[in-house]
Amino acid sequence: MITVEQAEQLIQTQARNFGTELLPFESALGRVLAEDIMADRDLPPFNRVTMDGIAVSYQSIERGIRSFKIKATQAAGEHPIDIDQSDECIEIMTGAALPVSLDTVIRYEDIDIKDNIATVSVPEITQGQNLHLKGADKKKGEVVAGKNQPITPAIISLAASVGKTVLLVKKLPRIVIISSGDELVNVDEQPSPTQIRKSNSYTIRAILSQYHLQADLLHIPDDPAVTREQINHCVKNYDVILMTGGISMGKFDFIPKALDETGVETIFHKVSQRPGKPFWFGRHKDNALVFAFPGNPVATFMCVYRYFLPWLNTSMSLADQSPVYAILDQSFTFKHELQYFLQVKLHFSAAGQILATPVEGNGSGDFANLADTDAFMELPLQMDEFKKGEAFRIWPFKQIF
Repeated sequence: MITVEQAEQLIQTQARNFGTELLPFESALGRVLAEDIMADRDLPPFNRVTMDGIAVSYQSIERGIRSFKIKATQAAGEHPIDIDQSDECIEIMTGAALPVSLDTVIRYEDIDIKDNIATVSVPEITQGQNLHLKGADKKKGEVVAGKNQPITPAIISLAASVGKTVLLVKKLPRIVIISSGDELVNVDEQPSPTQIRKSNSYTIRAILSQYHLQADLLHIPDDPAVTREQINHCVKNYDVILMTGGISMGKFDFIPKALDETGVETIFHKVSQRPGKPFWFGRHKDNALVFAFPGNPVATFMCVYRYFLPWLNTSMSLADQSPVYAILDQSFTFKHELQYFLQVKLHFSAAGQILATPVEGNGSGDFANLADTDAFMELPLQMDEFKKGEAFRIWPFKQIF
């Protein structure tokens, strides 16, 4: 049996590059950018007015001119209109391109207009005020969004602003989620007193969908021949197999033998953790990876967040995310020789600290608590007393910020 840290390290060594593909920019939200997006021209492309008002030459202000004849009105998108006399101004709108002969914008709130004359009503005017200068954000050819980051609405906006209608993104792995066992029935069926519904597969698929991963579902009955046949098909047609249940040592747990017979090498089996001790991980000779999670719902849930998603981030070349820590607001004791993943409810202190309240359930089969908790707190293996005020790493599965 290996430690949580050893399991993480072994899984991370199996990170993969699945290649790239092109997508229309409006369909790329949430995918990982595989190229730098460059500015096709200066941003902004002209000296842009940021307030409605009048545009003047600051030299006129320095000469003591406080009243200006309005020569014309210029809206955003219109060709710039220059002045002919120093006591002239252009009434100008937000987003308009500043005329070459002018260099300062005075907002409407700071002027009085009467009989087509604009008079400055404030004592101080600063040269260049209320302007967003050409190239202030980015110069032509500079990177506006770097590769190896998730495509957010802000990046969609940047792509649109530079005319980048097609984006190169990282390909996602082909994934199948396999459940097994005759005790499982479909979610729309009425189980017998000794059966349960197939919830784990849908749980995993829901988690993956949040990361824009689409996974197929497969159920394997307790039949050794069928188990071997289905696994052999999956290792040849998917990059990743996520399994729930059937990896223990029971008489009807046919999956470990089928994995071995179809060429899947065991990298590790059993991790010194609770929940999720029976967790199994392996690699097929043709490179498909197999994450075989315990059948208990909480164990499956935790292992996906603790092991699979970090592997996915590494495979997508995403930058390492800084660990998140929370402070226990109640003391907690766990005396088993296993690393414990404690379900916690999170909230913020008045000082902005993340506080964690332990929520004890009835073991790894008690999945009802997941709806009322926010994260797993990873408690160190070498400790058994965890005191109020101590900080430990958390693995959030709900949005807390």
